[in-house]
Amino acid sequence: MKKNGGYALIRRIGRRVEALARRVRRQPRVAFFGLAVLSLVFALGSLALPRILPASLLVIPLLLGGVLLARFRQLVALVVLTLVFGSYVVATRPPALPRTGFLLVLALAGWIVLTSAKVRSRLGVPGTRGESMLMELRDTLTAQGEQALPSLPAGWRVEAAIQSAGSSTFSGDFVVSTVHDHVFEVALVDVSGKGIDAGTRALLLSGALGGLLGVVPEEEFLPSANRYLRRQDWADDFATVVHVVVDLETGEFDVRTAGHPPAIQFDAWSGRWQSRDADGPLLGLVEAPEFEVNRGQLKLGDALFLYSDGMVETPRRDIGRGTDRLAGHAERLVGQGFLGAAKELVKSAGGPGDDSAIVIIHRMAHA
Repeated sequence: MKKNGGYALIRRIGRRVEALARRVRRQPRVAFFGLAVLSLVFALGSLALPRILPASLLVIPLLLGGVLLARFRQLVALVVLTLVFGSYVVATRPPALPRTGFLLVLALAGWIVLTSAKVRSRLGVPGTRGESMLMELRDTLTAQGEQALPSLPAGWRVEAAIQSAGSSTFSGDFVVSTVHDHVFEVALVDVSGKGIDAGTRALLLSGALGGLLGVVPEEEFLPSANRYLRRQDWADDFATVVHVVVDLETGEFDVRTAGHPPAIQFDAWSGRWQSRDADGPLLGLVEAPEFEVNRGQLKLGDALFLYSDGMVETPRRDIGRGTDRLAGHAERLVGQGFLGAAKELVKSAGGPGDDSAIVIIHRMAHA
């Protein structure tokens, strides 16, 4: 109980500190004045009580300035003031105490703070707002994928899971989906590259493709997405997509792919796995591509698996063998009705060196 109470206290203190920091950022002049006064107080305190308040405390205002000050000129002025105060403090020291070393360390700390602030000022994002913005963009991409799958009617379940390469929080794989007029549409997209390198392009595409889904006719989704990528002029970058449309009343579905591994279907009556191939070129490389369609039906107990190449392909294994391996892993989950299968398969079959994603559409035998 005491430990829980201590953790709760730490969380409350952390929230209050964050709230205070947000207020200070809204008033840059007050923040600069307060940090200048704090630097002066530390300098005077070090002069009066050298054994209790060391001169190294002057580093604290510099670090706080790098976090709180929005204007680069204010930060430069704070660094200069702190160096002046530090020089005065060491000038009053006895000759036996180090002087030059302390000033060099203080100047180096100021240079590091200014360098990092200069990069953020070029982006127009002061303080720690840049990190916060990246986290918000990451959360947006995640929310549009596995956490924002639509609710399906009774008898249907859909799951999705995404695993980034190298434990990165950004992924080049993402999922967009929608339900309209008893029709479920979902697209699993794999942007070229992996991890952070593909994260920015994935963020851009997720909004664009999510806006197309359910708005344009299903047969026009991939051509429209291809035209969008062509306009971006990404040079050699591309994207692969598997697009599935399921009639939730009859179970009939259409699969279209753009350079993506084929979907696989589990037949509950025979216990067999069937590949749903639908040839189509990579998005962004061809001016007017044509995409084939593979039609089928999900009967009671059947399931349809969509996955990225990170689930089945490695430098030592081709996609065909990887697909058989994925089906073998999924075979062990038939008894549990594929409940929680997406996350389990990503962990067991996903490759650590590439982004991995999977979507499972299951028509349950019992609603």
